[in-house]
Amino acid sequence: MTQHFIFWGAARRPLAATVYSVAVLLALAACNKADDGKTVGQSVDSAIAKTEQAARDAGNAMKDASKDAQASGNQAVITMGEKIDDAVITTSVNASLAKDPDLSATKINVDTKNGVVTLNGPAPTAAAKDKATDLARRVKGVTSVNNQLVVSAS
Repeated sequence: MTQHFIFWGAARRPLAATVYSVAVLLALAACNKADDGKTVGQSVDSAIAKTEQAARDAGNAMKDASKDAQASGNQAVITMGEKIDDAVITTSVNASLAKDPDLSATKINVDTKNGVVTLNGPAPTAAAKDKATDLARRVKGVTSVNNQLVVSAS
């Protein structure tokens, strides 16, 4: 009846059951080893201490893994935010260029990376090319403009 009670109590506490089982197994294994000068009680105590330390180490490893995962997630959010900001900048520059009568009919490719806008394609005049740079610089979030527009006679 006592063994049934111990088993039932251990089943309700999985960690205690694990520790108890490991301690019993280590104690039994110690019986088969050559005499190392420890009593069975000392061997069991040592086994329990090692098991508890292993459990603490596993818990610490889980905490570290959780922190690493959280840091990776935070970096992904930052990267995603940068990509969204670049897309907003590109859209805004395209809209500004489309509103301008000199540039709206021109096919200008706008690319943005980390706030740096690169303009590629044709410009009808040198003044229109300069105006494209000014329009791009006025967009919120633009850090610089790399104007690669080529002036072409229409």
